[in-house]
Amino acid sequence: MATHKSAEKRARQNRVRSIRNASRKTRVKSTLKKLDDVLKSNNKAVAEEILKKASSMISKGVSKGTLRKRTASRKISRLSKKVSALAS
Repeated sequence: MATHKSAEKRARQNRVRSIRNASRKTRVKSTLKKLDDVLKSNNKAVAEEILKKASSMISKGVSKGTLRKRTASRKISRLSKKVSALAS
């Protein structure tokens, strides 16, 4: 347990940031699951819409420091590839 005033503040900040990061990651994961379900149903229009939302969320995660840049780039690239492979 933290004993100094500054260490206690740091612990509080870390708790809040951890919760915030987990929330962001969860939102991204659930959006990716939605996109996966839509890809299975071969609905290209809806898939493109969800892809746009998902890539936005992933990019925001990178800018906020929750996700790594290369990981996000890889995810967006693979998702885009899957969506573009769908027959309209």
